[in-house]
Order: sequence, then C-alpha cells, then structure tokens
Amino acid sequence: MTGTQITVPKALELVRNSETGEVHPGVDATLEKAVVQIWARIQANPHTYVMSKDEFAVFNYFQERYKGDEIARKAVARFWNNFKGETPRAAVIGW
Repeated sequence: MTGTQITVPKALELVRNSETGEVHPGVDATLEKAVVQIWARIQANPHTYVMSKDEFAVFNYFQERYKGDEIARKAVARFWNNFKGETPRAAVIGW
C-alpha cells in the first residue's frame, strides 16, 4: 500500500476481512479522515443530515467512539428511518 491512496470502500473491505483485527496505518488513516468528515456533516446539520449507506458503514465502524452521544444516536436512527435497499454488510446492532 506504500505510495497508493486507498479508497474508503477498499479500506472497509480490508478491515472487515482482517483475520487478526490489525489495521494497516494507511487503512486506519483513510477511515479516520472519512469519519471526521462525516461527523462534521452531522454536526453541521444535527437534526436533518441523513448518512449515505457508505457513510453509515464508516460511522458504524467507529461506533464505540460515539457511544452515548445523542446526536450520533439520532443520526443513526435517521439513517435507518430513511434506508431503502439491502442492509449494509457493516451494520451492527447496538445503536
């Protein structure tokens, strides 16, 4: 992965398929950058922003970070209330 920009979908695929749970620093950096951007969008519109399926997959990966945060809980609820289609593979019950 040296010198190669990794996409968010590829980073999610790599962490899902990791047998050891270890994450390459480049993968971690990609997902960290994405979740910071998603959280900024949610905070800018805390009562109306609806995450896309891909945004939700990233946000869900970091769910422990936002545990107990009411804005995060409501953002996840809005996602599910507006979701149409197949359940994202990264979906985890617990929000």
